[in-house]
Amino acid sequence: MIRHLLPLLRQPRWWALLVMGLCLGHAVTTVALLSDWGIVPIAAAWLGLGWLLRWGAPADHPPPPGRVWPWSLIPLILWGVYVYLAESFGIVELGAIFFHLQAGMQGHGGISRSLAAIAYTLSMLAFLVAFIWLVRHDHRWRRFEWLLAVVLLASNPLFYGVGQRGAAIVTDDGAWLDRRYVEPTIRRAPERPPNLLLLYLESIERTYADRERFGDAYAFLDAIGRRGHVFEGVRQLENTGWTMAGMIASQCGAPLMPAGLLHDTQFEPLGRVVPGVECLGDLLADQGYRLTFMGGASTDFAGKGIFYEDHGFQAVLGRDDLEPRLEDPDYVNNWGLFDDSLYDMTVERIRRLEAAGDAPWGLVSLSLAGHAPNGYPARACEERQGEFDGEDILYAVECSAWLTHNLLERLEAEGLLANTLVVIASDHLSMKVSAWEDLVAGERANTFMLLGPGIEAGRRTRREASTIDLFPTILEAMGFTIGGHRAGLGVSLLSDERTLVERHGTADIAARMHEETALQQRLWEGLVPESRRKELEPSPPEQVVETPEDEADELEPGMQ
Repeated sequence: MIRHLLPLLRQPRWWALLVMGLCLGHAVTTVALLSDWGIVPIAAAWLGLGWLLRWGAPADHPPPPGRVWPWSLIPLILWGVYVYLAESFGIVELGAIFFHLQAGMQGHGGISRSLAAIAYTLSMLAFLVAFIWLVRHDHRWRRFEWLLAVVLLASNPLFYGVGQRGAAIVTDDGAWLDRRYVEPTIRRAPERPPNLLLLYLESIERTYADRERFGDAYAFLDAIGRRGHVFEGVRQLENTGWTMAGMIASQCGAPLMPAGLLHDTQFEPLGRVVPGVECLGDLLADQGYRLTFMGGASTDFAGKGIFYEDHGFQAVLGRDDLEPRLEDPDYVNNWGLFDDSLYDMTVERIRRLEAAGDAPWGLVSLSLAGHAPNGYPARACEERQGEFDGEDILYAVECSAWLTHNLLERLEAEGLLANTLVVIASDHLSMKVSAWEDLVAGERANTFMLLGPGIEAGRRTRREASTIDLFPTILEAMGFTIGGHRAGLGVSLLSDERTLVERHGTADIAARMHEETALQQRLWEGLVPESRRKELEPSPPEQVVETPEDEADELEPGMQ
């Protein structure tokens, strides 16, 4: 049999078809969320089709090979980019790409993804070489290849998303979301405002609470939830699905619509992040709070430090500030500090804030343990859970849950949480991890729970909501009175007011977001060049046709 195969292997067309078949199989299984084993039958089917149609085989009277560059090269490269992003993150958000390119990626910790990008690039180069060979040696491919280029462009989600963003400029109504935006305002404060501890758990979505799919990975967070108020059904809207977007959604009540062409200096990183809206930090700073952000990763990445410094936080502490305090300087990961180190420093920071005692404090912490694709479980977890295999994300989820539980126990034992509202939330839904097929098998929701004075223990509320609703909910849980139970686009989940998701559903909101320009302009007010302002002004209200249901949640007079 080997003797029969050797002549075939000497024919370049089979190598070209094999490379193309394997790459095609990988692309299909990635985009269609199929098992990796699907690559083999897809590649085999491709080879069989190539044998049946004699692709690249010498013809009886062939035209001479053409020295042409295929029209499809650019469309194929764009599809390669999309497949890489889908493989890396699971869900590709065009907004995330635009924002990170513009906000800057200094301090990026995804070393493993950088190596994967090199492997993808080499594979894509091999595919393009094979494709060019086939087009040049098979006149049938050369004749119809232009049509393939059109199909590839029209079907690529990246191209489709760019087209939608461009269409927003000429839409009849680019202010649907902006008309529903309520300026965050504290009308009355409690006599003794509580402290605030807001713990963002990287990618630890509430979906992991399903024991049938994920066992006890979420058990320690369930235990915390039994002592407080748990919210179920907190969905993820478009433009809220990465760390900065998730934090802005939950602290500013708005999706992070990237600045795009609104940025006045296109070739420089953003100097401010959503400067046009008031966020949680702005309101609390006005109430006299001393605010701190702490995270194990670099605050330079994606404008994180700029956002917090620009919105009322007096201390913004990231990898560069915290790493010198480590007892073991080598105990870091690609992104920065492990969570056990971060939480040790968090306890120390709260001790100092409590000791000062001259004003209420607020501390926002961002963990790393659950970060895709494999997580970064801390050494303390390995001592408790056993050796980490480097792949199982459920190990990292359990580690994050246990460290959070342990942190609260330590703070409570020292009396550091008296008169303190504790908020535990995932920054966004998980990106692609080893448990991906189970995560996307059903509805997904973010973690959100409250503990502290005035919070009823053991209460569970199921609402169709989103992370933009966390902003007004946190304010009301702290005892602040806000107009209409609303802030930004969010609605307090402690009220009976219907949320944006309850009124319109996530699909309708996503469609509206693709047309929106007014809210984007509001977010980035101050960065909009004068030459762009008139282009982005929404059409006059008389052009807008809405149903009574649409109009019901627009602003009433006096709510701005």
